[in-house]
Amino acid sequence: MDRLVALGLTVVPGLTVPAGIAASLGEPGTARAAVELVEQLSGRRVGDSARPLLLRLSASAPADIAGLPPDLACLGVTPDSAGDLCTVIGRADALDEVWTATVRMIAEYGLGVPAALLDDALLDNPAPHARVEALLSLVARHAGRPFPDDPAEQLALAARAVLARWDSPRARRARKAQKLPADLDIALHVQALRIGPADRSGYGTAVSRHPESGRFSPQGSFFRGVRRSAPPPHTGELLEKLAGGTVLLEHALLTLERHLHAPVSVDFEVRDGEVSLLAASAQSRPPLRASVCLAVDLVRDGALDKDAAVRRIGPAQVQELLHPQLKLTGDEELLARGLPASPGAATGTVALSSERALELAAEGAHAVLVMHETTPADVPGMLAATAVLTGSGGIASHAAVVARGAGKPAVCGVEGLRVDKAAGTVRIGERVLREGDAVSLDGRTGAVYAGTLSVSVAGPPPELSTLLEWADDSRRLGVRVNADTAAEVTTAVALGAEGVGLCRTEHQFLGDRLPLIRSVILAADPTARDEALLALEHAQHEDFRALLAAVGDRPVTVRLLDAPLHEFLPAPGEAGDAAAEQRAASLREANPMLGLRGVRLALLHERLYPAQAEALFSAWVEVAATGVRPQLEVMIPLVSLPEELRAAAAFVRDAAETVAARTGVRVPYRLGTMIETPRAALLAAELAEHAEFFSFGTNDLTQLTYGFSRDDVERQVLASYQERGFLTASPFARLDPHGVGALIALAVERARSVRPDIKLGVCGEHGGDPDSIAFCDDVGLDYVSCSAHRVPVARMAAAHSTLRGSGSGSDENGTPA
Repeated sequence: MDRLVALGLTVVPGLTVPAGIAASLGEPGTARAAVELVEQLSGRRVGDSARPLLLRLSASAPADIAGLPPDLACLGVTPDSAGDLCTVIGRADALDEVWTATVRMIAEYGLGVPAALLDDALLDNPAPHARVEALLSLVARHAGRPFPDDPAEQLALAARAVLARWDSPRARRARKAQKLPADLDIALHVQALRIGPADRSGYGTAVSRHPESGRFSPQGSFFRGVRRSAPPPHTGELLEKLAGGTVLLEHALLTLERHLHAPVSVDFEVRDGEVSLLAASAQSRPPLRASVCLAVDLVRDGALDKDAAVRRIGPAQVQELLHPQLKLTGDEELLARGLPASPGAATGTVALSSERALELAAEGAHAVLVMHETTPADVPGMLAATAVLTGSGGIASHAAVVARGAGKPAVCGVEGLRVDKAAGTVRIGERVLREGDAVSLDGRTGAVYAGTLSVSVAGPPPELSTLLEWADDSRRLGVRVNADTAAEVTTAVALGAEGVGLCRTEHQFLGDRLPLIRSVILAADPTARDEALLALEHAQHEDFRALLAAVGDRPVTVRLLDAPLHEFLPAPGEAGDAAAEQRAASLREANPMLGLRGVRLALLHERLYPAQAEALFSAWVEVAATGVRPQLEVMIPLVSLPEELRAAAAFVRDAAETVAARTGVRVPYRLGTMIETPRAALLAAELAEHAEFFSFGTNDLTQLTYGFSRDDVERQVLASYQERGFLTASPFARLDPHGVGALIALAVERARSVRPDIKLGVCGEHGGDPDSIAFCDDVGLDYVSCSAHRVPVARMAAAHSTLRGSGSGSDENGTPA
């Protein structure tokens, strides 16, 4: 209250008896002086029928605490004056409920009337006015004297009652449960309670910001009559119905926001058209949109600098604003919890195949694709579905990576999920669902619920874009996107991506394009393989041309084919003929993640990388003719030997020469490699002799450093390890700084010792994790790359990392750093 007065705001007249000496208010002389002071401050007298005044007593503690004694209002009412006061208010029962509560507490804690007798009196007299008379009669019989009419005597008794309740065994136990001292002192506050007509007087609560838009717009409820400790729920009127109420509060709320640097809430009274504040505080959990909008408003008003505004909004809050959320009530049926593979929330009917998901989407229905695991052939259905749910795989699995790239919610690795396509059912634990049943899932928490739940619509306020622009001015790290198509690039650029950090060319052969790469792998002879490579080159040329046009003049890192062979092989019986079946069977591997993939496949199929590179360089030439010049980077994947990189680099250089000879244009490009094996990290100096950039593929680097299969261990091993305290987070979600991070730091040091200007980035899923981004900043990487819908999160996280290092600004709660 002192601060409110210092800010020049109108407050309800009153005084405070500080903690430590609050008991003095129970002495008659102190209580009488308090009454006289409040009368002087308010310009009214208790008992005056023309401009009536009553008193309220409330308590406060020097710490956040539950269980403070309730307010005691209506101090100064007498049986003779009650009727006149109700006439002024305009309601015959205006005081009964509040007066009853006050007399009840004073009788028990101030006059020693047994609680059981008081409760019986209330039960025996359900009529409001009869209750007051019964309590007053009970006090006269058991306290040895009538309830006093003198306001000073009432105030002294009220003070003793509040302090006695605070000192009761029950209250002490409550403080102990909250780990607060049993003898914690409280202060007492005496406030004027000015009485006026109900159509122009009352009390209420208000907040400064609209909960949905986040904009400054006073919102609240108004109650007519005399204020009670806890207004009955759902009985208030909207603040707008109080004549001039919103306008009257605007100045106070604006002033408080600039003072507290937070959305605020106030308790207020209105008497004869005048607003007075009873209390004010920063909202403990303000709506996120309100915090974002306020941060920008404070900068525009000169109350905050841009860095401080950026630090007030955390990366996790950015993600929350960008994705839909389930509106939970607590009555939902939780089916299972899996791994939170892709953020967002969705509800839809169960589809047990990609084909069924496509059918439902064509009918305008929302489908949740439920499978044991997904393959490249399932991508069309995944893109048509509203969400993906799998029984296997982790947050770096095929389903998770595709879902994140498409901005679809996904939950993976749900233990006990069993799909029976023949029966058209899916079993989740003990629950059996049929295809067509409704489910809802939360990709941020990994929760899966039965039925259709309400989903909030994602839509950050425009102020978030402003904050992210300020974040861009603060951060050192670049932020790129992992994108494989022109559409994904367009989305990412709109979200602030500065280029493409990873184009996975194998993802351009998903769905309908899958037969192209299968034809290369399963070709019966060199002639058939050459024909298949020509078809592949034409298809990739079209994809690359669209991709490069969308990238514009930004950097784009194109990774040549790097996918485990099993993702491209047909299932048994689907190869087409016996010879093809035999060739496919001969290529199946016991551990495909460590088998014929990446540069190894290219060295066995020596026309594969040249075909891809020629398609890429030819597309660049065509796009450059339109005036667009993407900064091309060609990346060789899964290198462990410098000799592998040297041989693959020769393929790329030869392709560049071939295109130059054909078109007359020498394509500018950088050649680099992906560091995804521990050996590559250790031999970074040797690799840097052949590479102009490194991109750390931290998904595989984590897998190979730990010896963890990223598709197998997350569901069981990592969950158990986290429960035991071995790990604080999945190393596939948060970069391990001690093992994987040590390899990265070593590789950075060794690479720059050979090539000081080498460009270094991260393109694993860690590129969208705030803690991992901070590590990347600390070791001096140049950029991080992540899925499109995590780009804003990465931008904010990179800014927070820089600001944390510089010590500027303030923390997320506005506290100076």
